[in-house]
Amino acid sequence: MKIVIIGAGEVGAHMSEQLSMRAHDVTMVEADPARAAGIEEEQNVRVICGNGSSAEILARAKVGECDHFLAMTSEDQVNLVASSIAKKMGARNTIARIHDHTYSDNSFFNYQLNFGIDVLLNPEALTAVELAKAIRNPGRVAVENFARGKIEVQQLEITSGAKAIGRTLLQLNLGNETGVRVGLVQRKDETFVPNRDTVVELGDVLTLFGNPLSLTKIQGKFSPHLKPKNVHIVLYGGSETNIVLIRLLANPRFKIRLLEKDEHICHQLAERFPHVTVVHGDATSLRVLEEERIGNADYFVAATKVDEDNVMTCLQTTKLGTRHILLHISRSDYSEIINNFRLVLGVDMAVSPREATANEVLRTINETSWQELAPAPGGTGKILEITVSTESPCVGKQIKDIRLPGETVIVALLHKYDAIVPGANDVIIAKDRIVVIATDEQKDRVLKLFT
Repeated sequence: MKIVIIGAGEVGAHMSEQLSMRAHDVTMVEADPARAAGIEEEQNVRVICGNGSSAEILARAKVGECDHFLAMTSEDQVNLVASSIAKKMGARNTIARIHDHTYSDNSFFNYQLNFGIDVLLNPEALTAVELAKAIRNPGRVAVENFARGKIEVQQLEITSGAKAIGRTLLQLNLGNETGVRVGLVQRKDETFVPNRDTVVELGDVLTLFGNPLSLTKIQGKFSPHLKPKNVHIVLYGGSETNIVLIRLLANPRFKIRLLEKDEHICHQLAERFPHVTVVHGDATSLRVLEEERIGNADYFVAATKVDEDNVMTCLQTTKLGTRHILLHISRSDYSEIINNFRLVLGVDMAVSPREATANEVLRTINETSWQELAPAPGGTGKILEITVSTESPCVGKQIKDIRLPGETVIVALLHKYDAIVPGANDVIIAKDRIVVIATDEQKDRVLKLFT
C-alpha cells in the first residue's frame, strides 16, 4: 500500500518505521530539516521536508495516489487541515491525530464530518481506553478496543427474584430499550451464544455488552439484590488521559480521587467532575501519599505528562501497598524498559500513547475485511470484527430483518462516527464495522453474509 505520513515526531516516526518494515510504500513529510534528515538516514522511506498542510507539498508527496494518509503532527489544526486537503486531492483514507477533546465531541459540531476525515485518533484517549480495560474488566473480552471504551462488558448472575427469570431475550427487549445486548449465557457447565428465544433461568451467568450507565441501570432485572463492590481508584495528574479515564469510569461503583499539584487545574476539574474527589497535592511526596492513604486504594494510575514523576510515584505506591498500579509512559525509550521490568517495579501495566496509537492505526488500515479479536469465553466460538461489504445483502436492512445464522449475535456496531450496542431497529450501512460472536461452526456463514 502507498502511505503518506506527515509529522516525524514520536508517533509519526514510529508509524513510519512500523509500516515500512511491513513492506508498505511510505512517504514522510516533516517540516523540521533535522528530523527529516534523521528519518531519511534511519529508515527506508521517502522523505519530503516541508509543511504538511501545504497543498503543494502534499502534491509532491502524491497524496492523490495514496491508500492511507496519516496526519501525525503534534498540532491538531495542522492535522485537520492537512487531512481535509489530502481527502479532496484524492487520498482514499485519511487518519488525523488530535489531542483536544473538542474535535471529537460531536454534540455541538462534527469536525470529522466537516473536514471529511475518515478517522480521528486521540493518543491520550486511546491510552485511557487501555487503562480503563484493566480496571473495568481485567483479562476479559477484547471488544472494548473496537468500541474505543464506549462499550463495557460485564457478567451478571441471575439471582432469585429477578424479573428476567422465565422470559425470553425477545420479551426483555434489551437492545431497543436499554442499549444492552446479551452475548453469552453460561448455564451450569455449558456456555452458549443465545438467540431471541433463549429463556433466562435462575443461576444463569450472562455476559452483557453496553455502555456503563445502561449496564448499571439494568442490573436490577437480573440481580435485584446485587450490591456492586466499590472500586477505589486514585489518579495522579489532571492530564487529558486521566480526564478521558474519568469519563470511561462513569459507573457509580468506581470511587475516584484525583491528585493534582496545580491549584487552578484542581478547581477546573472539581467543577467539571463533581463526583470526583479532587485533592490539591503533589503525589511525588511520600508524605502526601501517606496522608491520602494510597495504600488502601484498589488502583493507582500515574498519568502526568512527566514520565519521571509517574515512575517515582508508582514505586512509592508499591511500597505503600496499593493493589494495582497502572502507568502512563510517553517516551519510547522509557516504555520498553518499564515493560521489561514491570514485575520488579510492581507495575501491572505501562501504556504508551505512541504504542496505543500505532496499534489502532495498524488495525484501521488492515486491508482484510475481517479479523478475529479473541476467542469467546468458555471456548464457545470466536469474537469477530467484520467490515460490512457494499455487496452484502444486509446493507440497508434493520438488524431484526437480517437472517443471522443460529448461535450468532451482533454485540457492537461502529458507524462512521460512533460505537453502539445495536438494537433490532438499527440499520446496517456499507462500510460499518460490527463485532459478532459466532460459534466455530457458523463462522464461515457469518463472514459470507457480511463480506
